[in-house]
Amino acid sequence: MTRRVRCYDCESTFELEARKRCTCGEPLWFDVDASGFEWPTDGTAGVWRYADVLPVADSVGISEAAGATPLVRSPRLDGYAGCRLHLKLEGQNPTGSFKDRGSAVGVSYAVDVGREWIGTVSHGNMALSVAAHAASASLECAVFVPEDTPEERLELIARHDPHLLQVVGDYGRLYQETLALESAVEFVNSDTPLRVAGQKTVAYEILEAFAPSVPDAIALPVSSGGQASGVWKALLELEAAGLIDDVPRLYLVQAAACDPIATAFRNGTSTVTSVDGNETIAVSIANADPPSGTRALTAARETGGAVVSVPDDEIRDAMWRLSTTAGLSVEPSSAVAVAGLRRLARDGELDADEDVVAILTGSGYKERFEADSESRRIELDALERALETLVGA
Repeated sequence: MTRRVRCYDCESTFELEARKRCTCGEPLWFDVDASGFEWPTDGTAGVWRYADVLPVADSVGISEAAGATPLVRSPRLDGYAGCRLHLKLEGQNPTGSFKDRGSAVGVSYAVDVGREWIGTVSHGNMALSVAAHAASASLECAVFVPEDTPEERLELIARHDPHLLQVVGDYGRLYQETLALESAVEFVNSDTPLRVAGQKTVAYEILEAFAPSVPDAIALPVSSGGQASGVWKALLELEAAGLIDDVPRLYLVQAAACDPIATAFRNGTSTVTSVDGNETIAVSIANADPPSGTRALTAARETGGAVVSVPDDEIRDAMWRLSTTAGLSVEPSSAVAVAGLRRLARDGELDADEDVVAILTGSGYKERFEADSESRRIELDALERALETLVGA
């Protein structure tokens, strides 16, 4: 296995321990030769099924349980989404989000190379995931969150007893400075090589499930661009391995209130620049200055896909449809993927007979959201009459 990292843009290579971003300013990922990779036959499941293309081979603690999430066909939502819809349920990971894939690889790598500390910069799923994986591996964990992180999120993260620090100042600067520090802490932020290596395994699972065919497209939310980068990296590796002939289109979706990558796509620019983001219910993906934004933009264009954004009312509607039609409660930042497909179908970008996978990145059971339905009280003696009324209605 290789631990050299490469820039997708200028092709420069470095040792992982030397740096996490290229001298040209773009993010790095692992320089993997996947030409000999074949679908495993040993029965291993989850992230570690693809150890041959990862920078570490052995799991530690709960990292063994990361991945192997269900891929569910959802025909009842076909008309809504405008395609033959398949749902990848990443909320089935140990801490309820796709972040466990990257945390599994990051924490296992830290143990493998003898690190005693791991850290991250996050105010949500990634902070919770890193803290949980570190606790299971007996690593000290430093979690840096913005000053205004809600108390309910802090409580979830604190359950795993990390060193939790609320930082006053610019979040983007905090993110970058942790990667530039010479420190005993192995930072696994949202677009670092170790995290992208773990998160690419979601695409390996999707493509293996479809083999020997491929889905026409994959849709996913985009924030920092790290997850989109991982999915693109997997497609490039599987193409190099000769396991796929056609590369699925990548459709990346943002909330309209904060959509720097979609803005760049609409404007036809080659690089992503920061925007003045506004409030959105999809707070987990409201990243006004995404560190891997340009790499994600390139992924969409190179695969013949697109980057779109959807307003909050369409996100709410997608959440409701997923809950009431597919039985899936997802957070707003997951529902954007389905909302985005609906918009793409309306715009003529999707055909009804195309197979499309929407990656639902996280569970909706961690936070409270208002539902439209209401309960009512009845007396036990009125049970039969109440049932007759319900059935009759």
